[in-house]
Amino acid sequence: MQLTFLKTKLHRATLTAADPDYEGSISIDRNLCREAGLSEFEQVDVYDITNGARFTTYVIYGDAGQIQVNGAAARLVRPGDLVIVAAYVRLEPREVPLHSVRVVLLAPGNVVTRINETKVQPA
Repeated sequence: MQLTFLKTKLHRATLTAADPDYEGSISIDRNLCREAGLSEFEQVDVYDITNGARFTTYVIYGDAGQIQVNGAAARLVRPGDLVIVAAYVRLEPREVPLHSVRVVLLAPGNVVTRINETKVQPA
């Protein structure tokens, strides 16, 4: 049996652009990906705080400060929206006590203000 846990998230990222004509995905500043531990082509969920839209896509590395939704999902968001970008991990029960969640908190301009690492407390 495997259990699904939050792996990492970018919290309150500001969308810099939306391009419905691009081939799909979310372009994220490579340094922000490094801080969060997100790999290129990794699946993520995007939660739009501004309008409530939610969708799944994958990461591609973008330019400095960039958080851009591409493809069909670009029709669900607008530049300036605040979003959460979350990635999950599947763990065996024995792995749960070893897992830590990484949360990267962002300020306007997609500047990292704090990084929290929280060890999972098994039930």
